[in-house]
Amino acid sequence: MKLKIYIHTDLEGISGIDRAEIVKNDHPERNYCNERLMADLNAAIDGAFAGGATQVTVLDSHAGGGNFILPLLDKRADLDTRENKKWWGKLDESYCGTFFIGAHAMAGTINAFLDHTQSSKTWYNYWLNGRKMGELAQWAIVAANFNVPMLMVSGDEAACAEAREFFSPLETAAVKKGVGRARAILVDPDKATEMIREAAFKAMALVGKARPFKPILPMEIKLELKCTEYTDGLDQKPGVERLDGRTVRKLSYNYLDLFI
Repeated sequence: MKLKIYIHTDLEGISGIDRAEIVKNDHPERNYCNERLMADLNAAIDGAFAGGATQVTVLDSHAGGGNFILPLLDKRADLDTRENKKWWGKLDESYCGTFFIGAHAMAGTINAFLDHTQSSKTWYNYWLNGRKMGELAQWAIVAANFNVPMLMVSGDEAACAEAREFFSPLETAAVKKGVGRARAILVDPDKATEMIREAAFKAMALVGKARPFKPILPMEIKLELKCTEYTDGLDQKPGVERLDGRTVRKLSYNYLDLFI
């Protein structure tokens, strides 16, 4: 029996990162962020294989990619390079579960390290079927298009709490605690990677028990932008209507059509 796991990654919720400025591309410590990303990712890969996975595929998703240090990647992992030009990469019905490593909480969450939804600059709030959501739920809905459930999440405490509100059963590993938006209290990095490894190992036992996160179709998507400038013109897109100065709405009949 093949047990394939797909791991989606972000950067803000990686262990060892406790200051917002470090995540910036031009910061002198940015390479350390990428090293910690590889440590957390490899821990998840190792845990998945120890739990019975026969294949683990990984996707570098933060800011479109370019964050992995490939010589440090566990050689057993299958690297998704998005050769198909689709942002969900190779994910399809052959996978039995997905992990989200390095997650952050949705925009507006109190004491969440670098909370945002898609764009810190332009997005303010995102609702789907009347429920406010962030990137965790968005990825889970994409996975649900292929009948793939969310099994495991690592990130700060707020991200893990958010994940548990949306998905059950689920394994989580909280590797730090936000203090406001720009600072965090860290779990020791070695302990954090062990927590991730254990959560990934336990998550394999949820295969066949967890269910894909499937909202009712059609989905009503509402997006509130940060100012009218970012909203101007969006109602010219097919199916999009403007509700007020900063908010637009559309109906989607497809789990892969989540954005306006």
